[in-house]
Amino acid sequence: MRKFTVNENDSGQRLDKFITKTTKGLPMSLMYKFIRKKNIKVNGKRAEEKQKLEAGDLIEMYIPDEFFEDTASADEYKKADIPLNIVYEDENLLLVDKKPGVLVHVGDEGDPRLSAESERTTLIFAIKAYLVSKGEYAPENENSFAPALCNRIDRNTGGIVIAAKNAATLRAVNEAIRDRALDKYYLCAVHGIPEKRQATMRDFLFKDHRTNKVTVTKNHVKGSKEIVTGYKVIEINKAKSLSLLEVTLMTGRTHQIRAHMAYAGHPLVGDGKYGINAADRKLGYKYQALYSHKLVFRSDSPELAYLKGREFTADKRGIFFLELFKNNMFYCDQRYEQAEKL
Repeated sequence: MRKFTVNENDSGQRLDKFITKTTKGLPMSLMYKFIRKKNIKVNGKRAEEKQKLEAGDLIEMYIPDEFFEDTASADEYKKADIPLNIVYEDENLLLVDKKPGVLVHVGDEGDPRLSAESERTTLIFAIKAYLVSKGEYAPENENSFAPALCNRIDRNTGGIVIAAKNAATLRAVNEAIRDRALDKYYLCAVHGIPEKRQATMRDFLFKDHRTNKVTVTKNHVKGSKEIVTGYKVIEINKAKSLSLLEVTLMTGRTHQIRAHMAYAGHPLVGDGKYGINAADRKLGYKYQALYSHKLVFRSDSPELAYLKGREFTADKRGIFFLELFKNNMFYCDQRYEQAEKL
């Protein structure tokens, strides 16, 4: 049997949501049965799965211990030695520049049953360890909340990741992302020079969950979803027939930028999944040339109002593929047409 006292980070959520966060491997059907049979109570009384929790509520769970997960202790986090490249930090959130090759969560792009040791090499573990060291996160004082990532980036893609330090900020940022009140901009290096210096592409994407690979089509097929990708040419390297693009996403689908640009005839440099550029890897480009380099907050929510209009960017010196454009740059704003004539 376990007892939990609801704190501020727990409050405002439904009982069933709280239970799923504080247990591991508990089937939904069994959870609802436990609630009906009064194996799970709130303040000593029969509970309802949809009832909203308030700070100070006492939750009693008379269920087998096997359904409770032992999380890392503060001492374990203090042993971590994973450096973070912090772009911005305040009392509510943390913006971290993730380098290519770093996994954000165990289970992303891999087996979700990986060991605890594997978890200790992830970005989220490093963030928790950092906050423990600052005294801003005490695992033993939390029931259902832990610092969490609001956006995820593929292992081999770099860029800015947002981490929320409290539940209110996590909800607010997730809502801003859902409502398109948070603009994310990506840089990528692609093969070839797009015919249009700026465009919005609209097509459809189908994901094969077995292979974790997507296919782009012009027309809708069963199971596909619309994708909308905007881009503008920033620079070109005519000698190598490469272009540097800034990309914005009006939809957020799996591998959208990589697959959409490949479908348009401009695969990303170093992309072994959607490109046909094995030679890129021989040149040292073992990761796709893609980086989430800028965030702009536009949310009106009370929790994020102080950030509205603020822009945060990654250090360009850490974006490895920009070296392709150091000595042969043609800027699209005034010289794009001139470059085409050379």
